[in-house]
Amino acid sequence: MRKLDLIKISGVVSAGKESRVYRGIDKNKKEFAIKIYLTFSSEFKQGILKYILGDPRFESIKIGNTHKLMSFWAKKEYVNLKKMYESGVSVPKPYAQNRNIVVMDFIGENGVRAPLLKELGADLENPGIIYNEIIENIKKIVCRANLVHGDLSEYNIMIFNDTPFIIDVSQAVHIKHPNAIDFLSKDIGNINRFFKRLFDLKIIEDRELIEEIKKCMEE
Repeated sequence: MRKLDLIKISGVVSAGKESRVYRGIDKNKKEFAIKIYLTFSSEFKQGILKYILGDPRFESIKIGNTHKLMSFWAKKEYVNLKKMYESGVSVPKPYAQNRNIVVMDFIGENGVRAPLLKELGADLENPGIIYNEIIENIKKIVCRANLVHGDLSEYNIMIFNDTPFIIDVSQAVHIKHPNAIDFLSKDIGNINRFFKRLFDLKIIEDRELIEEIKKCMEE
């Protein structure tokens, strides 16, 4: 964390139930997103177990109290981001992780985060191109990074400079996870439903996409 040489951390740019994202700036005026996990409700803790149990990468992990769980969840996000980024997936570049904090590229400019796909809705420009890029990213996540996002939707895709950036990857699981196919089906279904509802596009059917991508999981 110290190697980043941040000189300023400003206000919250995004807030959820379990975490907040702050904007950091280094001496070269480069912007960073600093994600801090703050609290986990009992309901949330129960909900994330399905993304931990069964993942062969974390079989030896023993989750105790809430603080340990938050640190593990932050580490899982960093590890998943790093794997995806190195595999050519359009995600924020990760830089560091310590305890319940993850530092990554800031998607946006001048302290204003890029809009979510959900926020743009029908005003999204070049929807056909964006749709195809998202599908290609799903394929890269599975076939190159050997992961499945597991919760992909219009709520965790940012659009910046006409490029979709996939975020919130802490729940992503290894393709050998027993529920990986179900998670993949959910991801594809969510994306296809969004674009079918708002745009007159040629959408690749869920089943066709799943069958194509499944081949990578079976190799």
